Amino acid sequence: MKKILIVDDEPNIVMSLEYTLKKQGYEVYIARDGAEALEIMQQSVPDLVLLDIMMPHIDGYETLKRIKEDPAFAKAKTIFLSAKNKKSDIEKGLALGADAYFTKPFSIKKLITKVEDLIN
Repeated sequence: MKKILIVDDEPNIVMSLEYTLKKQGYEVYIARDGAEALEIMQQSVPDLVLLDIMMPHIDGYETLKRIKEDPAFAKAKTIFLSAKNKKSDIEKGLALGADAYFTKPFSIKKLITKVEDLIN
């Protein structure tokens, strides 16, 4: 079973993504910020990380940098899910190595399609 880590501090988004992804047959892990995400990844490396940018403690950009720096996490795909919708924000996210960037609000259907493209 493919593993997905949702990293977001907005409970409504987390709940909706968790429900949808579990229904699609994925094993889902949840972190409320970047620090918690990195701890979870030490225990179990996910196939894909859905990553918010604006979070407490460690933001999504810094979290992605740390994921990319650690060879143990190299195979994990990453998708940013963020309210930051300026072209410069999107370019920064992709330049850091994200596989995709979705701005909130996003289409859950399009997101699931992208998830499946990246890890199946």
